[in-house]
Amino acid sequence: MTSATQDATAPVDLGDLQSLGYKQELRRGLGPFASLASGFSFVSILTTVFELFAFGFGLGGPAYFWTWPIVFGCQFCVALTFAELAGRYPISGAVYQWSRRVANDPLGWIAGWLMLIGYIISVAALAIALQLVLPPVWSGFQLVGGNISPTSHTGAENAILLGSICIIICMAITSFGVTKMAFLTRIGVTFEIVGVCALVILLLVHAVRGPGVVLHTGGVQGHKSYVGPFLASMLMAAYVFYGFDSAAELSEETCDPRATAPRAITRCMLVSAVGGGLLILATLMAAPSLTSGDLSTSGIAYVITSQLGNTLGKILLAIVAISIFSATLAISASAARVMFSMARDGRLPFARQLSYVSKSHASPLAPGLIVSVLSIGVLLLNLGNTQVFAAVSGVAVVIVYLAYLLVTVPLLIKRVRGTAGALGAADQRRRGPRRPVPDGQRRLAADGGVRPAPRPSPLVPAVPLAPARRRGAPPGGDRLSGDEAPAGSGQRTL
Repeated sequence: MTSATQDATAPVDLGDLQSLGYKQELRRGLGPFASLASGFSFVSILTTVFELFAFGFGLGGPAYFWTWPIVFGCQFCVALTFAELAGRYPISGAVYQWSRRVANDPLGWIAGWLMLIGYIISVAALAIALQLVLPPVWSGFQLVGGNISPTSHTGAENAILLGSICIIICMAITSFGVTKMAFLTRIGVTFEIVGVCALVILLLVHAVRGPGVVLHTGGVQGHKSYVGPFLASMLMAAYVFYGFDSAAELSEETCDPRATAPRAITRCMLVSAVGGGLLILATLMAAPSLTSGDLSTSGIAYVITSQLGNTLGKILLAIVAISIFSATLAISASAARVMFSMARDGRLPFARQLSYVSKSHASPLAPGLIVSVLSIGVLLLNLGNTQVFAAVSGVAVVIVYLAYLLVTVPLLIKRVRGTAGALGAADQRRRGPRRPVPDGQRRLAADGGVRPAPRPSPLVPAVPLAPARRRGAPPGGDRLSGDEAPAGSGQRTL
């Protein structure tokens, strides 16, 4: 993003943020590619497919490939919804902010906590994936000695150690501001895209069977129905296709976020769907054996080292390691922005400290530190657990998807009732920009004046006042969300 473009969009971006009730504290410096890199780094097909290919194949056999387009189709509908909301509400906090606006404050509070917990667990889940790639590249990365397999005791312990080191480095980088982080994520995404293309081509060149392999189950169902194993293997694709909303988490640091963030969300999903699908197919076609058990334990790493040779295989594994680091960095930043957004609204304990923005780096420092400490804590809780990969990944998926439902379900209800059209920028332009709310405190508009409302409890969601009614609407009409209430309605607005 050039400085001229930043200067041109700055007044509009500032006015947008003020109209939503906040003042500009974070530094805007992200352009279209940096925003795309943020979302793509979170999804990170080279990382997540590489990490969980063995999990999906072990449960569903070769035919688990078909879970990929099914999950993508469902999640792309969610991505389109999020892209719409990202254009209407370009605020840090994304899912938390969207939920409280399309539903109410209590649901937004729950969604925010779910996203925060899910992101923290996701940081841990991504960081431990380094165990799959670093020790095979160089034995010196096996710091605790013994078996490098992630399902062994020594492998699981080393995974936690490598993951903790990765998280600490990411924390240090994010503390220097979003521009430094964006520079590294752009590099990581570039390596990832090049790596995916190269890996797919090389695996297809070394294919030992045709694409018809995806029509076989591999006998994983035994004498029972294949439905159960097929549904269970969907967890792999479900884990990959989330986090695309992270581009919106950095909206307050993105230039022209109303246009940039929605495009980043949809584009990262489309690129991930095509690249990930080809990677799964190429791996199944190039695997030396589908029945030896190596593919369901070592996954893609087994195919790379056995088919592409030691040197080329190590180069590709090193690229995967860069992608894992970039993904961990992006998720850490997204988690910190959710914590900052909730603290700014007084929804967390120690809100004043957590919402403090460093003047020198224009970035919230305390949230990044706490996210890193809690992520390492998640890893330490799984010390000695040889199933740490599946356990941590499964929990992260469930929690984040529950948070997504707190946005999509209320919005669906509004659409069915015909009230969704009231949301968005058109209403804000009609009402005119609101005054910025200092320190994120709520204001109560009444009697033509503005007086501060009591600061909400950080542990208990605020209960809205009596619902406002649209002008001319009969009593009991549709409730407006907090940012839609006309001035002087008596409802708390942000």
